[in-house]
Amino acid sequence: MERLATLDFVHKRQNLFITGSSGTGKSYLACALGHEACKRGFRTFYANAPKLPGALKVAKVKGTLETELKKIERCQLLILDDLFLVPLDVKERPILLEIIEDRHERKSIIITSQYSSFNWYDMVGDPTIADAILDRIIHTAHTIELYGESMRKLGLRKTEKLKRVKLN
Repeated sequence: MERLATLDFVHKRQNLFITGSSGTGKSYLACALGHEACKRGFRTFYANAPKLPGALKVAKVKGTLETELKKIERCQLLILDDLFLVPLDVKERPILLEIIEDRHERKSIIITSQYSSFNWYDMVGDPTIADAILDRIIHTAHTIELYGESMRKLGLRKTEKLKRVKLN
């Protein structure tokens, strides 16, 4: 983590995958790195990945899709949080591919997902597009795989212990 916190991977236009079960701290780590990137002057864009395609569909209807895609393209670091939490539909696949293609070897992406890249073919739903997406990001990616119980669940246990102590 200390090496990643130097943001050398952003300078080198590399990517970062953070995978693990729900509650293991993927979003926390991605946001901490994004915060550090902002402090160091990197233009950073955070997107909740399940909501992003819907927002881009609305932009397309409004005629502002190109403007929204330019915002994403201009940033040096893109954080796609919870990618593939919901499988992509036919209209969302090419939009994600376009975002990835525009950044290929030019800018960095941090992707958090509950699924390892091996499962992405099923989540994308089209093997050709999945292959294109993976080919453009996996070769320049660092990977962190988180294990353990949900931090939220552990937090609940601490609260329950405190309540028991206070009641006694």
